[in-house]
Amino acid sequence: MEEQHGTTPDERRPITVSVSGGFDPLHIGHVRMFAEARALGDRLVVILNNDHWLRQKKGNAFMPEQERKEIIEHIRGVDEVILTSHGPNPTDRSVCAEIERIRPNIFANGGDRFMDNTPEVAVCDRIGCRMVFNIGHGGKVQSSSWLLAAHAEHHRS
Repeated sequence: MEEQHGTTPDERRPITVSVSGGFDPLHIGHVRMFAEARALGDRLVVILNNDHWLRQKKGNAFMPEQERKEIIEHIRGVDEVILTSHGPNPTDRSVCAEIERIRPNIFANGGDRFMDNTPEVAVCDRIGCRMVFNIGHGGKVQSSSWLLAAHAEHHRS
């Protein structure tokens, strides 16, 4: 675990780690990502993309934001869940505003995110937040979109 320089382990500030996503629906890849991200620090804050964000990205929200939030709040290792502040039809789907507000030490990203497709790079650089990629046991092991597509296909048959 990372320590702040110039302090003893008992005096150091807690390391806050943040992750973000729609988590709609929640699946094993998300749970693994939360566990691995939490192991990087002392506190895990999940930034949950709200229903406006999901409607803009996917056309609809499968599970309402309050249900997703409540489920995630009950996952071991998650210390706090905050909803994004995206309004209807957002043009900016990043979580830069939330990272600016939380000011985590680490912003952890799952297996489908890289420096070139993560809009939060600039804000993390500016506030001194380290970015970590490929969290969640390596690669993308499951996808909410895959689950929903398989479910829809099953019901078409």
